[in-house]
Amino acid sequence: MNRRKFIKKSSQTAIGISALPLLGATRPARKYKLAIVGVGWWGMNILREAIAHGGSKVVGICDVDKRALQAAKEEVNKLNGNRPKLYTDYRELLSKQNPDLVIVATPDHWHALPAIMAMQEGAHVFLEKPIGHTIGEGRAILNASRKYERNVQIDTHRRVSPHNISAMEFLRQGKVGDISSVKCFVNYGGGPGQAVPNTAPPEELDWDMWCGPAPYTDYNPKIHPKGFRQFLDYANGTIGDWGIHWFDQVLWWTEEKYPKTVFSTGGRHIRADNTTAPDTQYALYEFESFTLHWEHKLAAKNANEAGNVGCYFYGTKGTLHLGWRDGWTFYPSNKGGQIIHVEPSLHKPDDQNIKELWADFITSIEEERRPICDVEQGHRATNISLLGMLSYNVGRSLKWDGEKELILDDPAANALLKRDYRGEWEYPTIN
Repeated sequence: MNRRKFIKKSSQTAIGISALPLLGATRPARKYKLAIVGVGWWGMNILREAIAHGGSKVVGICDVDKRALQAAKEEVNKLNGNRPKLYTDYRELLSKQNPDLVIVATPDHWHALPAIMAMQEGAHVFLEKPIGHTIGEGRAILNASRKYERNVQIDTHRRVSPHNISAMEFLRQGKVGDISSVKCFVNYGGGPGQAVPNTAPPEELDWDMWCGPAPYTDYNPKIHPKGFRQFLDYANGTIGDWGIHWFDQVLWWTEEKYPKTVFSTGGRHIRADNTTAPDTQYALYEFESFTLHWEHKLAAKNANEAGNVGCYFYGTKGTLHLGWRDGWTFYPSNKGGQIIHVEPSLHKPDDQNIKELWADFITSIEEERRPICDVEQGHRATNISLLGMLSYNVGRSLKWDGEKELILDDPAANALLKRDYRGEWEYPTIN
């Protein structure tokens, strides 16, 4: 397709972006007591936007790494003058501070327990994606949200990105035609790396608490800070990290809620470091009306790809690439057709739209409605990621009953929908 024929660049096309009024959500009617569990890189991105919104007072900060705690305390005081209490145990924070709002931005294996306790204590939750490490955790979080009537906003912030919104309207208006296939992908180059020996944990870090309900392993600087996503005891690799964002976009487009079958394969063909997740992975999901493909690999994009990350919707009228920093582009199948391109509108740092998502979180509470990235949507998108990893781990295709959330005719795989927790921690079950 010759891009010189016609490229329309705009943050809002003539499509009519019906969801944009959301982005100017009104200021809150009152001040909320806000607490956060996990103040690493992304947790602080969320907290900064919550403070900038102006509707809350930060009353408590929790992290098992006292270095992060101190840095967060100093930044909060600088941003709005709040002097929050510091905690290394989320249970103490929640019981003593009784917050109205809780941000949970921990590693994946620590999402379920703090989120559920926060709801039990009466708080609404802004929860980092993916919503859990196992499918059973996600179900428990969803059930808790409904049982305790608390809002849970999942940080799938692409649902409020202007270019994603306009792409969805373009798709739903049939301008791509009938879509039989969607491909989601993450392709970033990278080398093998090298193994780093285990060491004693920093004295400011409670490593046993960091591991928490997950299996204990000796401390390694490749895991913390920021490296946990490639260690399968604590996360689910690239498909668990990036996959949920793009699977959520697919579920936003379709009326279907889950796939019928899943097959995934891959391996560690490049990496030679301490990580345990696959560096190359492919997954195939069969829905009723279309096929969903996943691909990630340690390789730069090739000349025929529109970007490093995103998804392609393949339709009878053309192909739409929905990306991140590169917006979206429609390539018509008609050679005389017009290429349409829409630029993104993202915030620094890290090119995100947390600002709009936090505004909707507060507005949803005050309007007594579910948030735009409700926990049920996050649970379904997370499930697609986790089913892909589950198929990869057992090495075979899976049949999925999405209503019952069970793997059919495979007791061994079905048992992996949950996992045993370590020590004092109890796996959550909310009916």
